Amino acid sequence: MKTLSSRALVYGLIIALGLLSALPNLMPEALKTQLPNWYTQNTVSLGLDLQGGSHLLLSADFKELFQAEHQSLADSLKQQLREQRIGYTDVSVSDKRITIALRKPHELDQAVSIAKTLRAHDGSRQLTLDTHDQTLTIALSDQRKEAIAKDAVERSLEVVRRRLDESGLVEPSISRQGDDGILVQMPGVADPSHIRQLLGTTAKMTFHWAANANTSIGDSVILTGTDGLQTYELEKTVALEGKHIENAQMVLSSATNEPVVNFKLDHNGARRFADMTRDNIGRPLAIVLDGKVITAPVIRSVIGGGSGEISGSFTVKEASELALLLRAGALPIPLHVMEERTVGPDLGSDAIAMGLSTGLLGAALVIGFMLAIYGLWGLIACIGLSVNIALVFGILSLLGATLTLPGIAGIILTIGMAVDANILINERIREESRRGKPAWKALKEGFDRAYGTIVDSNVTTLIAVSLLFLFGSGPVRGFAVTIGIGLLTSLFTAVAVTRLLMECSVKGRERKPLAISGIALLDRLSSTSVNFLGGRVAGLVASAVLSIAAVVLFAEPGLRYGVDFTGGTVVEVQADHTNVDQVRAALGTHDLQDAAIQEFGEQGRYLIRLPVDTEHPEQTAEQVDQLKSAVLSLEPEASFPKVDMVGPKVSGGFTEATILAILIAGTGMLAYLWIRFESHFATAATLTIALDLTKTIGFFALAGVEFNLTAVAALLALIGYSVNDKVVVFDRIRENLRATPDKPMLALLNESISATITRTVFTSVTTFLALIPMGVAGGSAVASFALPMLFGIVIGTSSSIFIASPILYYLSRRREAKGLPQLRPTAEEMRQQLELRP
Repeated sequence: MKTLSSRALVYGLIIALGLLSALPNLMPEALKTQLPNWYTQNTVSLGLDLQGGSHLLLSADFKELFQAEHQSLADSLKQQLREQRIGYTDVSVSDKRITIALRKPHELDQAVSIAKTLRAHDGSRQLTLDTHDQTLTIALSDQRKEAIAKDAVERSLEVVRRRLDESGLVEPSISRQGDDGILVQMPGVADPSHIRQLLGTTAKMTFHWAANANTSIGDSVILTGTDGLQTYELEKTVALEGKHIENAQMVLSSATNEPVVNFKLDHNGARRFADMTRDNIGRPLAIVLDGKVITAPVIRSVIGGGSGEISGSFTVKEASELALLLRAGALPIPLHVMEERTVGPDLGSDAIAMGLSTGLLGAALVIGFMLAIYGLWGLIACIGLSVNIALVFGILSLLGATLTLPGIAGIILTIGMAVDANILINERIREESRRGKPAWKALKEGFDRAYGTIVDSNVTTLIAVSLLFLFGSGPVRGFAVTIGIGLLTSLFTAVAVTRLLMECSVKGRERKPLAISGIALLDRLSSTSVNFLGGRVAGLVASAVLSIAAVVLFAEPGLRYGVDFTGGTVVEVQADHTNVDQVRAALGTHDLQDAAIQEFGEQGRYLIRLPVDTEHPEQTAEQVDQLKSAVLSLEPEASFPKVDMVGPKVSGGFTEATILAILIAGTGMLAYLWIRFESHFATAATLTIALDLTKTIGFFALAGVEFNLTAVAALLALIGYSVNDKVVVFDRIRENLRATPDKPMLALLNESISATITRTVFTSVTTFLALIPMGVAGGSAVASFALPMLFGIVIGTSSSIFIASPILYYLSRRREAKGLPQLRPTAEEMRQQLELRP
């Protein structure tokens, strides 16, 4: 592995595998048909925001399930209490508990003993029991509730999958999200209203006999028909459950030529249906769907064979949908749509075009800059950058990842940050060359000195990125994945591939000095100890003033929160032959007077915002249909390129996750820097990042940029970037402290900042160049990411020089006053101290 040829062979093999993995993304379809499927399917799929489509986040409602479980327990308990002649005055059942008031206090212990035997398969952990006076309170244990809920969600996943398969939807993606969520992604579906209705219908079908003279008082229930007018008195007891229906089809009735649903029962259901109809000839049998009576025909004869017919003045569509629901089975729990996002195909293709153009332009600017600054060495860095991007796509393809618009933004950011390691290495090699060392030694020591800094800076950024993946969702996770993979591949290309290319370029002239070009002004600054800390007081005061001003802006006018955090609905509307007043009037006629309408872009283009309905969150999805109906009544040719609907439960979760992610990111980086450096280094970096974040929040408020999940991605990326920048300076400070521990701290800090000024400026410029095309031409879709990142790069770079180092200076003086060392001793220093002890 030590020779150039052996390393070239290994690295070349890794790169070739990466390129082969990425190649199916560029293959024409004609060529794909001639290759194995396992290889051609190794591609990156496009997210819904790039190809168009819809996603629905369904939230499970366990109230009815828990109430039914408690009701079953209560029924069993009442029966046993009657058998034991234990009297009770009242029984109250809810989804939270069962409360039973006994007649005689001395019978309470006996009632508790009976309750402990109820459905206690593994002891009393199944139930929690509480007594007070003559009242016994019983509830399902948390363990039991968790098991019931998990089983219900798993069964719901299967029902949702069957319903979508029956509907003929092409390649839907169905996955569980969290404890009670089901995420459904549907490429190419521009209007998910039908699917939403299909998945939101529980479709619990039961058969009930009509109540008669033999029905006991209290054992009947009044239900309405599907028309909402006619009422039926039915027995509470379920005569037959819909789970016994194994097939159902829409057909036209031979008698009336109207659409009806023919169903077929399984073996047990057919036997029970024949027995119950034989014993109840002349009695109405009601077919109940989700608490509504569809039909209640009178049984005229025994119905054998296990088949039957459901009629109810259906349309063809209604009968077909009912048959589909019966075939797929009933949902064990109601599912409410808590989040809906839709992107039209035109908007998706525009996003792809924008991502490609801004990405290519950003890469071209970075490559041009590196070539202009470093010449041949810049070309080597650009080759490494190209390999890095190819490996990113290769790994994404291997993982079967989904590329989203934030993911493209992550790749663009990776382009800017990937050259950071190359710049660090180049600057270290230039330093060693200026000291008169030959090429081979300058290369070796340059890489050795840069390696620790590269690892530290990448690990701190990975901490922030990993939190994005853990706490983010959907597109934000895509951003985290691409950034994380980009950091790892850039580490490989910078430390391995670039080093190999550099060693090849100096082969045959290893003992001659190297000449790497740069900027003369920055070279003079690097070799001269500039008094950067001379303005430390002014810098800290200015930073504090700006941060206080940012806090004031955060309070007033405040952030322009997106629907991710406020909840509600935002619909993008294209209705060419309308104006704002007409749209407002149309929405008013559909009870949407609270809608806020904003014109943007060309004539007839609007953003319509609806506030979240906190009292009836499950009805939020219905507002989307009402809004569309209102606009279409005004302009039949109207289109809805984008829909974002977020319920209060989801938006509240986003807020909590965001705060938690930022706090954990700060804590994680503080801990890492504490371990790698010393406590005052970690404290200085953390305080500086806090100041950087407040200024960036102020930028959001001042510029009016929408604060959404993409903005959170920008904030966490900025935390990683800012720490990355500070680690480079701190690493040089640590190195100089070990080399010259007796030098005055002020002079040492100025010397360290001066030595790293070239790298700091160059890295900031390359990242800025990579992002500026997206910031200028990316549009509103990525504005919440690109604009804060551009601002944050400037703030983060300046704070590394003028804020972090002054804070470190004052903290180091405090440590010095306490008699503490600036750095913990290395293993070598500790060994030497032990050897010197008598």
